[in-house]
Formats: sequence, C-alpha cells, structure tokens
Amino acid sequence: MSENSIKIGARAGGEFDCYLRLPDGHAPVPAIVLASAVHGVDADIRAIADEFAQNGFIAAAPDLFWRTVPGPVSHDDKRAQERSQPRLERIAQGEADMADTLAHIRTLALFNGRAVAMGFCYGGPYAILGPKRLGYAAGISCHGTQMLDFLPEIEDVSAPVCILWGDQDRRAPLEVLNAYRALAARKKNVDLHVFPAVQHGYMMRTIPAFNENARAFSMRRALALLEHLRSEGDALRQAS
Repeated sequence: MSENSIKIGARAGGEFDCYLRLPDGHAPVPAIVLASAVHGVDADIRAIADEFAQNGFIAAAPDLFWRTVPGPVSHDDKRAQERSQPRLERIAQGEADMADTLAHIRTLALFNGRAVAMGFCYGGPYAILGPKRLGYAAGISCHGTQMLDFLPEIEDVSAPVCILWGDQDRRAPLEVLNAYRALAARKKNVDLHVFPAVQHGYMMRTIPAFNENARAFSMRRALALLEHLRSEGDALRQAS
C-alpha cells in the first residue's frame, strides 16, 4: 500500500489536508471517504482508513475543520466542540469538502467511479448527504449525531444507506432511534442496526466507549457496500 497526506484544493479557494491510502494492485476499485468526528482525522480515523486500504479499497479522510481549527485535537480539548459550531452551518460547509475530496479521487487511475461516504458522530449526516447530492453511490453512518435534522433529506434517496447506533448512545435518544426504525421499515434501501448495551463513539479504539464487536460488525457492513460497488463497477466496464 502507498500512504499520502495530500492537499486538496477547495472550490471556493484555499486547500485542506486529506489522509489518503491506496491499496496494492492495479485493478480499479471503489473508494470510501471518511467524515470524521469532531476530533478530526486522528489516530482512530487513520486506522480505519488503513483497514479499508488493507482490504483492497481506496480510503480518504479529509480535514473537515480546516476553516476553523485544522488538524486532529484530543478528546479532552474543548476546541473539538467549539470548532464544530454552529453545527448545521459547519456540516453544510463540509458538503463542499466531501464533494471536492470525491473530485480528487476521480482523478486516480485506481478509482472505479463508485464511492461510499462513511461518517462518524459529527460526520454521520454525510452518509445521507453524500448519496443525496454529492455524487456518492452509498452512505454509512456510525454513531451519527444531529441525524434527526437530516431525516427529511433521506426520503428521496434510493442509494444504499446503512445507519448504526448503540442503544446507549446519549446522542441518539429513543426519539431518534424510533424515527429511523420507522424509516427503515418502509424504505428498503435503508439498513438500520442498533446494538444492545453499546455507547456513543463505539468505533474509536482510543475512547472508553469503544466496542470491538460493534466496530467489527460496522466494518463488515461497510466492506459489503464496497464489494457491491466493486461488482457494479465491473459490470459497467464489461457493458461499455
């Protein structure tokens, strides 16, 4: 595998850092773009990107906080929350970064044209916004926050969207879980999983809420989405 910390030009001016991992091999493959929690592209996010690359996929993690406080910050740093506020405004700004990251990936010879947006905590809504209007073929959200605000956005999304929470997630109370349960019951493209006795932040190895079983399940779901997109890309190339 090759490893790069690259700069991506922003459409409105400026540039932002992006952690990029490319898999071994030469055959075109799908990509996954990781929208981080408020702590940024830290060791936890880089480890997830590394794992996807080890499994044969392009993985990128853009710095969505470059406009305020760039780079990763520790979990006890108050700037982690401050730089993400006002939350809805910051998420809206980050849409351009997710789209610009995908635009860069489209220049890579290894890319097969299909990508997943995977969000964690703060980044969770991009699992919906990615396939909604940013050019992504699928989305996956792990312990996403602010998700009730984005429920209307998913109504006309037909691409696969996988949403995962723990039932002890303080950022996803019963009201949120029930709203998404009702959504998943009537929309076949929405795949919802709620883990028993799992807390907010379960994907992150460096925090107390980390849960190995829930993380492993979530990674399998993401890898299954990527394999589906690999098959779609292969079929499109054979038909052309």
